[in-house]
Amino acid sequence: MKKLLITFALLSSIAAIAGELSICTGEYALCAASATTPTNKMITVNGKKYKEGMAVCPVLKGDSVADLNLMNGSCAAPAGKVWSLFSPQSSYPQAPSWAVAPAVFRSFVTTDSPGGGMSNMWSFLCDIQPKQVNGVTLANCYGPINESPWNDRHVPVGVTAFTQAPVGAVNPVGGNMPILPAKVKK
Repeated sequence: MKKLLITFALLSSIAAIAGELSICTGEYALCAASATTPTNKMITVNGKKYKEGMAVCPVLKGDSVADLNLMNGSCAAPAGKVWSLFSPQSSYPQAPSWAVAPAVFRSFVTTDSPGGGMSNMWSFLCDIQPKQVNGVTLANCYGPINESPWNDRHVPVGVTAFTQAPVGAVNPVGGNMPILPAKVKK
């Protein structure tokens, strides 16, 4: 809980950029270490269109951080679905075996090569898969490719982003560094 509160405090400092932050309790998908496959569809986020991607993510239970602006103002997901949210886990099930593995943060630079972008799954809906894999419930999560979780803007080529996905993961789920508004001198 302490880690979650610290994370919430940090995210709260950029709440004006990200939206209406909240703590949700219950089932959620954690996509922090997942790769994303393009669906060949488009997704609209706050009136802007992006390429849509799908990430397979483990379903966890507990407290997580959410942007309610993208979730119809509620932590409650429709039947058979969960929200893809964030929580600071030191280890959790990860692909390809879905065995529990340590969370390893890394940075990478987005490129224009196929799969060289990043994806944002934070606070988007996921479909729960009907069968568990190695005892882990999985969800197919759908979100934008190359969209910043902080400001609803396109993430261009050459930007440093952060993820827990392994090196070589296609369009890893993560986020670019938020660009905070400059302070105006009087």
